[in-house]
Amino acid sequence: MRKQKWLYGMATGVMLAGLLAGCGSNKNNETASPSASPSASAPSASASEPASEPAKNVKLRLYTFGPESTYNWSQTLKAYEEANPGTKVEVVVLSDKGDTQEAMKKLDLAFASKEEIDVLMFSDPAGYAQRVSLGMAEPLDDFIAANGGYKVSEEYKVDTTLNGKVYALPGKFNPWYVLLNKDHLDEAGLAVPTDWTWDDYASYAKQLTKGEGNSKRYGTYFHGPQGGGWMEFLKLKMMNQPTNSDFLKADGSSNLDDPNFRATLELRVKMEQEDKASVPYSDIISQKLAYRNQFFNQSASMLTIGSWMNTEIGGTESLPLTFNVAVAPFPKNHAGDPIGYAPVTTDYTAVSSISKNKEEAYKFVRWYTTEGQLVQAKNVPSWSKVSNDQLTPIIDSILAGTANPGLVDKNSLIQTLLVSKASEMIPAASYQAEVYKAVNEEYEKLILGQQDIDATVTNSQERAQQIIEANKK
Repeated sequence: MRKQKWLYGMATGVMLAGLLAGCGSNKNNETASPSASPSASAPSASASEPASEPAKNVKLRLYTFGPESTYNWSQTLKAYEEANPGTKVEVVVLSDKGDTQEAMKKLDLAFASKEEIDVLMFSDPAGYAQRVSLGMAEPLDDFIAANGGYKVSEEYKVDTTLNGKVYALPGKFNPWYVLLNKDHLDEAGLAVPTDWTWDDYASYAKQLTKGEGNSKRYGTYFHGPQGGGWMEFLKLKMMNQPTNSDFLKADGSSNLDDPNFRATLELRVKMEQEDKASVPYSDIISQKLAYRNQFFNQSASMLTIGSWMNTEIGGTESLPLTFNVAVAPFPKNHAGDPIGYAPVTTDYTAVSSISKNKEEAYKFVRWYTTEGQLVQAKNVPSWSKVSNDQLTPIIDSILAGTANPGLVDKNSLIQTLLVSKASEMIPAASYQAEVYKAVNEEYEKLILGQQDIDATVTNSQERAQQIIEANKK
């Protein structure tokens, strides 16, 4: 009853908010929605699902934040319908511009209004976990057990298990990586890394830094985290761990005593203030610098960023590519650490708990997150069974939509994507944003010379604990 009242109140609040405010923006507000050229041919891969009787006159409604331009729904759904006679899939695009905040508000309202929703998509782990807690997604464990009994952690590169259950399967796979100006590497006599550490990264950045004053070229650029956003850059040495990769643990307790939090701060201070190899934070906030411009204008030789940049890596009309680009995996902390762990974004594709066609909805979700990703050919799939040969045409298709794909070292891109994998998902606590804001404020004092690392770590830990305790009351 409490959940129903909440959803009713949420629906009223959403409608009021829609009258009072404009559309929200994506957290990655500098990132354009991914786009690519026409898709690759249908795959020969199979998700190895047991054969089932064809459905008769079943209509599924898919609610998504992804527009046609970036998700190729017409071709994707046509392929599914042809393979499953009697099933029709209607896509309901909640934001024509791919604005995930706008889409989630509309999804919440549609669910509260009990619209016919069979399949729904979430764009981030926090949104996924929040809506699971509200009962919007059906547990998939029984469907999985009846259809092969696979383990999500083995079948996909992103484990969507939440509190011991699976409520969604992952679609696209966007790991973070490092973009490299290969011309600058060649000039400095540096090889394209295939397995490296943050110490190696710092060494590369120092060697790639050149010049002085306004004409200075920096070895690297770390975006943000102005205002508490883009906090990834304050946990660089935490995000490449299999577990406990965030400031909070899965139980909501503080993880700021992890030595890699301090190590990240030490890395940032060393590269910016000692080596002078990273674009100064003061310049980033005072000049409102943009990471795309810094890299494509060759003001910085390396850029640590998410692989949503695949659709722009070959340059765009507004930011043309005039040099050779290579890609390297997200750096490790120590040489002996496993390669590939990185922050990853994905689509969480779920069966609606109010669907009247849950079995058919699951069947579609499973197909869409496996063979369907290859048909869609707009993103790198999370499906672990995708081979190099199957990934290549997708990358070719994506790069073909850029201005100068011939300047991209495609092999380094593919190999980086193949070795990348996601850390364990940590559900976002309701007070996560407060903790992020507090840590960011302490970091700004550090990087602007107002306090040392010891004070920054201590103050961050104390403020985070105060926020946690306040939210327990």
